[in-house]
Amino acid sequence: MLSHRHEAEDLAQEVFLQLHRNLGLIESDMHLLFWLRRVTTNLAIDRLRRDHKHEILPLDDGPDIADEPRESDPLLQRRLRALVAALPADARAVVILRYQEDMDPTDIAENLEMSINTVKSHLRRSMAVLREGFADAPIAVTGAGSGDTV
Repeated sequence: MLSHRHEAEDLAQEVFLQLHRNLGLIESDMHLLFWLRRVTTNLAIDRLRRDHKHEILPLDDGPDIADEPRESDPLLQRRLRALVAALPADARAVVILRYQEDMDPTDIAENLEMSINTVKSHLRRSMAVLREGFADAPIAVTGAGSGDTV
């Protein structure tokens, strides 16, 4: 959600400090998972709202993802990360929890204290924005042997 590895690491430290302070309140493994997701998401949203700034970086300075498969398309990944980073904080949280954490919309609604309809609305609007963002990007495809670019 934060688009920068060092900011995400800093946020993770904050989450684990809060966990240490509230460890006595954790009742089970499922409660711990729910608590970690909720606190992490809320702190990330708070930080995005507080630090409402967008930094434009050269293409070479894109954020690195440690577990990104080598066979993936780096330009496509960079474009997708930029489009997701441009979403409002609440919508970005919903998209990341749905498609990166593979959470059910009902669980997302509970985790973010939103109605299920709000979660679905964020997903629908965000997917439309992402589709539009990819539709606007020129894609060059070279035909096999023809040398024609489409």
